[in-house]
Amino acid sequence: MKFVRFAMLAIGLTFAAGSVTAPAYAAGDADKGKKVFAKCKACHQVVPGKKGLGPNLSSFLGRKAGTLDDYAKKYSADMKAAGEKGLVWDDKTFVDYIADPKAYLGSKIGKKKAKTKMAFNGLKKADDRENLLAYLKSVAK
Repeated sequence: MKFVRFAMLAIGLTFAAGSVTAPAYAAGDADKGKKVFAKCKACHQVVPGKKGLGPNLSSFLGRKAGTLDDYAKKYSADMKAAGEKGLVWDDKTFVDYIADPKAYLGSKIGKKKAKTKMAFNGLKKADDRENLLAYLKSVAK
């Protein structure tokens, strides 16, 4: 009986620890994220195949940085270099990147600040970043 209680306690602690350390990226609100995307839509599109000044964001998750076929010739050298060094867009890389794009990208290629074509300083509020991610995931194709 002691062993059973100990085992149940151990299992409970394992689940509790997992929930504390799991990223909260899925917690974003897509409706709020659509409002945050207003800051991005002057350059970026989310409708598949629709072109904009910047790369289309309808299917960036899971893709290596700097490799969207329709935009390949327009990426900055630093964005391409980050992709060549293995930067793949996922929840964590996007949320970290969009907080301070030039600094984040620079850290991936050994620079203080990357030189990119994106004239955006980032989203300082964690909620905005998570909501934006939730929105982009909601429109992903």
